[in-house]
Amino acid sequence: MHISPLQIWLALAGAVLLLAVALHGVWVSRRHAPRQASNDNDNPAASSGEGVEPALDAAAFELSHFPLPLPEKKPLLDALIDVLASINLDNPVSGDAALAAMPPTRRVGSKPFAIEGYNESAQRWEVPVPGERYSAFQAGVQLANRSGALNDIEYSEFVIKTQAFCDAVNGTPEFPEMQEEVARARELDQFASEHDAQLGFVLRARHAAWSPGYVQQSAARLGFVAGAIPGRMVIAAATPGLPPVLGLSFDTQAALAEDPTQSAIRELTLSLDVPQVDSEEQPFERMREAALVLAASMDGLLIDHQGVPLSATALDEIAADLTLLYENLARRDLVAGSSLARRLFS
Repeated sequence: MHISPLQIWLALAGAVLLLAVALHGVWVSRRHAPRQASNDNDNPAASSGEGVEPALDAAAFELSHFPLPLPEKKPLLDALIDVLASINLDNPVSGDAALAAMPPTRRVGSKPFAIEGYNESAQRWEVPVPGERYSAFQAGVQLANRSGALNDIEYSEFVIKTQAFCDAVNGTPEFPEMQEEVARARELDQFASEHDAQLGFVLRARHAAWSPGYVQQSAARLGFVAGAIPGRMVIAAATPGLPPVLGLSFDTQAALAEDPTQSAIRELTLSLDVPQVDSEEQPFERMREAALVLAASMDGLLIDHQGVPLSATALDEIAADLTLLYENLARRDLVAGSSLARRLFS
């Protein structure tokens, strides 16, 4: 059988075409595969960023750039946000007896309930502790929180719980007038509703998705550490026990997958609970900087929860609004990050 030059040329062209199709398929597959964390921390990010851990600008996010607040030391209860009932005693009561008389739950409806004792030797109000003696007590229930204002039913439950404690320690309670306190609760709740702010920035992958390891490694270079929930990372507060400065979250199911390297994450969320964090930590500035660094290094688009891109102008406007918010909270003696603000906005 005679094979013409044309047939040979067509056969070669077909083979080249098949090879090109196969190579294109491999390229597309790699392009759309979730980006993976790199084992080589010295490897700079490629311009495409595909499969390579980005070299984040850690110097731009040094904690030393952000002054840290001093820890606050205050009693738990405060007349500014609590209904207070004084409890007079005929004789001092031990901390052990007070603890034994405490109610099994420290809530009244959806509001925190607490009892403090006056420690004469230390000259302070405190949560009763064993081995100490107390000359007076006070019971308190929070006027408002993010669940709403204290209502008549909750106030009545507060009275019942306090009276039960008094009966156990031979104390005599003095309660404020219910309607006045409920009205005060409504006013405080209105103020809180108008001055609450929980910010969230969404970072969406422009092209290739990210694996959980890629997200974690990228965020870790900015100071984020693993949170208590899979798929959540935080920048911890300077003072142990305080709420985190910032949060970063992504799909929990992706974080729990048997093979996380095959999990495709297309967006993550940076969050800031404004009243919970001291403004001296500059949380919004750190949130903004983290968002921009991650967006640049991970090839992501920074948007709000409605999908609208966040421009520099929009971020400046948010910063200006937060400045006014901080000022209004401070005028009400509810400085962001203070114990009172953390309790009210919880």
